[in-house]
Amino acid sequence: MFLVSAVLVSVAMALDGGRRADTVFFSNFGWLVPHYLAVAAASGGFAAVYANLGVPGLLVLVLPLAASRYAMKQVIDKTREHVLRLERANDELRTAYVEIRQMSERLAEAYHGTLESLVAALDMRDQETRGHSARVAAHAVELARVLGIGDEEELAMIYTGALMHDVGKIGVPDAILRKPGPLTDEEWEFMRRHPALGYRILAQVPYLRPAARIVLAHHERWDGGGYPRGLKGEQIPLGARIFAVCDTYDAIVSDRPYRKGQAAAVALREILSGAGSQFDPRVVEAFESLFPKWERESTERGTPIYLPQGAGRRERRRAS
Repeated sequence: MFLVSAVLVSVAMALDGGRRADTVFFSNFGWLVPHYLAVAAASGGFAAVYANLGVPGLLVLVLPLAASRYAMKQVIDKTREHVLRLERANDELRTAYVEIRQMSERLAEAYHGTLESLVAALDMRDQETRGHSARVAAHAVELARVLGIGDEEELAMIYTGALMHDVGKIGVPDAILRKPGPLTDEEWEFMRRHPALGYRILAQVPYLRPAARIVLAHHERWDGGGYPRGLKGEQIPLGARIFAVCDTYDAIVSDRPYRKGQAAAVALREILSGAGSQFDPRVVEAFESLFPKWERESTERGTPIYLPQGAGRRERRRAS
């Protein structure tokens, strides 16, 4: 009956669609053929068993099949239950992930707010460099992107390291940090400890260790003449090499209480002359490509002038 009905329907569909009847049959009903053949064979087998062995023989044949079918249904039902349970667990995990991510974002916001507050406190203590850290940090990220750094976590660590580069000055007494005259050799040696102290402060937080390495190396030089470890070339973390260029640029173009900021072109000449000695030549090349933009921004925005007590005092030897 199935075969007759399927053939008739296939012929009708073939005539209506202008296709071959056999193609229509196999594409629409071909998957049912093995099923009906198996059913027909089983029915023939059952009939033969019944004819020769009667009802007992038929039961012997049917009962194991029924038991197998029941067992298979049990497996399918249990599998379905497990799938549903896994789907519910997956939904719960997805919800938990969203909640954890939101919490992480809130913690990150609080963390960055804490860092910015700490930097503001440092700026209030050493007003000669107020705003310097934030400007250098922003420039460092921009320069890092030009150098091909696209990973947001790495950029965040470069920003944090540049922002917090002078955090070690917390341990420098005001008598040295704000001394109106030149530092003695002993005072200068004390001042030179601030990168290592800053590293120890930040490295206590595992998340900040990449930034701490930038803080430790922010006074190193490409030629090995820096401090505190005398690192040379690519021994210096890339973030610290980027910082060195940005720090020098901002120090030259920004106003200080004891002098007016110089033209951006002066900073460009200074940095170009230091390529290969004080600075990584590759970083200097990237800086040079950004210079027109930074010069334009500096001209349009200008640099704030801060005049704390003691303004007008002569320039002296300092570690910025």
